[in-house]
Amino acid sequence: MEFSLFFFADGGSRTAAGDSYRLLLQSARFADTHGFSAVWTPERHFHSFGGLYPNPAVTGAAVAAVTERVGIRAGSIVAPLHHPARIAEEWSVVDSLSDGRVGVSFASGWHARDFVLRPENYADRKEAMVSTIDTVRRLWRGESVEFADGAGEKQAVQIYPAPVQADLPVWVTSAGSPETFRTAGRLGAGVLTHLLGQDQQQLAENIALYRQELAAAHGEQAQGQVALMLHTLIGTDLEAVREQVREPFSDYLRSSVDLIVKAASGLLPPGLDVNQLPQRDKDFLIAHAFNRYFTTSGLFGTVENGVEVVNGLRAIGVDEVACLIDFGVPHDEVLRSLDHLDELRLRVAR
Repeated sequence: MEFSLFFFADGGSRTAAGDSYRLLLQSARFADTHGFSAVWTPERHFHSFGGLYPNPAVTGAAVAAVTERVGIRAGSIVAPLHHPARIAEEWSVVDSLSDGRVGVSFASGWHARDFVLRPENYADRKEAMVSTIDTVRRLWRGESVEFADGAGEKQAVQIYPAPVQADLPVWVTSAGSPETFRTAGRLGAGVLTHLLGQDQQQLAENIALYRQELAAAHGEQAQGQVALMLHTLIGTDLEAVREQVREPFSDYLRSSVDLIVKAASGLLPPGLDVNQLPQRDKDFLIAHAFNRYFTTSGLFGTVENGVEVVNGLRAIGVDEVACLIDFGVPHDEVLRSLDHLDELRLRVAR
């Protein structure tokens, strides 16, 4: 089981000038010197939640500049928002800066507002993602690919600089759709996923589908890679950790009504608009959602609690825990908790 760090901060909560990326860079240095496999940064547009990360190639380059060993990954690039040649160029630069440490997870996107960047791709975004992955891989390998130029003529282009890695490590991001897991298997890619839209039983079923497709398309020897993002804080006392994360994680849920609905399954009548509920009822649902995610969909508590969670995930085929550590807990508390997370990593390895 590998351990990596994942970032998706609420930019609206940052008030100190110059402090926005301190946690990212200090945590990346820690991961680099303590055997963590990678640092993931996402792509997010036009919203304070996640808005610190509009371009993972830029944050990846920053991580490359302060580290020597740890993997540098996009989690994720919203593929239909970009020209594939631009993706390949940017990440080839980061691959060169890092001496061959990059990897990219691709997503199809879901927020229509994000597609003000390329509105024509919204309707067919899933197909655009698959096509983009294929083109980026070809460019990465040094192939010439034809695109229309400004005069409408076809031009065959190659990317510069040439990347260090011969092949780009690729993942496909899934919120829990079985078809996306199958797509990743057919493409021979890894999977980056989470437990916000699926429970562990559904995840186990999706991983089985993924590995079936992978074997059918690429042979029984193909193992693939499943990285699971989990909100994470490890400490020395379970109840103390619960109180540390209660407020910031509850704020996270307030910003994501769809997550509240999923977590409140069985409590709400079908078709009810959560936004129309009285504040008292919303607070009740948020409290219910927090308790569910704290106990079943995160990596919270002590090292001993974490060992139990991670062993359960390993049993269903998860290869890597991508620990989302910047969901609102104060930076210094998170940085202190990394020693406990590293202890968990070592305990699992033993």
